[in-house]
Amino acid sequence: MSEKIHTQSCINRRSMLQIVAGAGAAGAVAVALPSCDAERPKQAATKGRTNQSIVYWCFQNYWDIEQTCKIAKQLGCKSVELVEPSDFPTLKKHGLVCAIAPNGMPDPPFVKGFNNPKYHDMLIAKTKETIDACAEYSFPSVIAFTGYKWLDAEDPDSGEIPLDEGAENCVKGLKEVCGYAEKKGVNVALEILNTRATDHPMKGHSGYQGDHTDYCIEIVKKVGSPRMKLLFDIYHVQVMDGDIIRRIRQYKDYIGHYHTAGNPGRNELDDKQEINYPAIMKEIVKTGYKGYIGQEFIPTGNPLVSLRQAVVLCDV
Repeated sequence: MSEKIHTQSCINRRSMLQIVAGAGAAGAVAVALPSCDAERPKQAATKGRTNQSIVYWCFQNYWDIEQTCKIAKQLGCKSVELVEPSDFPTLKKHGLVCAIAPNGMPDPPFVKGFNNPKYHDMLIAKTKETIDACAEYSFPSVIAFTGYKWLDAEDPDSGEIPLDEGAENCVKGLKEVCGYAEKKGVNVALEILNTRATDHPMKGHSGYQGDHTDYCIEIVKKVGSPRMKLLFDIYHVQVMDGDIIRRIRQYKDYIGHYHTAGNPGRNELDDKQEINYPAIMKEIVKTGYKGYIGQEFIPTGNPLVSLRQAVVLCDV
């Protein structure tokens, strides 16, 4: 096939897939997307200074786990994350890891958290189960959340847990979990989430107690375990606190995982958003960070094109 014909074929296929994806035909996208783009290995992460990961929930409407693993390999990503332990064998088959695993709680998993003792028994048990699964596969981390600030996490009218009390409750529960994690060689990473973006249920989380970096860092410090880390979500931190690079420098010793997304919108890492990702990635590399960076944006166009663009942008 001539280069001209091949290029035209790719363009037509991509155009068709954008229309199909817009109509919600996830299966067609899953089958067709990689065939054209697999022939473009130069459009992938090649420098090896950032260990990139695909956050599965952002792309699961387009690709199943098998297809996502294949795309991760094509793009030079080393992980597909926030997948259930039942998917760990598939990742292992493709030579990938789950950089950070879910906490095992019912969806949405960030609502019932460590700030509320009424959820401790269930939360600790579920987190330990996931720690066991990660240890079995030598995967590095499990996610943790403060939870929502209400006495009944699902009822905003139930009254609020004071900030200091919520932090104390988090420390108590996370100490028990981290004591177990230390024995298993697995990290527990507490995520900051923003409470300002209210236009979409996954772009902001009104009511989440751990919505500031300093608040979450104090919890991490008080737990006092080498296995207790901060999940520094660049998008959420930008929304709530800003000053990203200074905070990375300040808290580098406590950061165990990173997430990306454009702001505002939690969409692509493109020129329509305000975060300077190449500069931030260079700073992360400069700190000596060897962990994973999860691409956790919600694509608005062709998901493979958007993901490739983000991966290449972060390959500094």
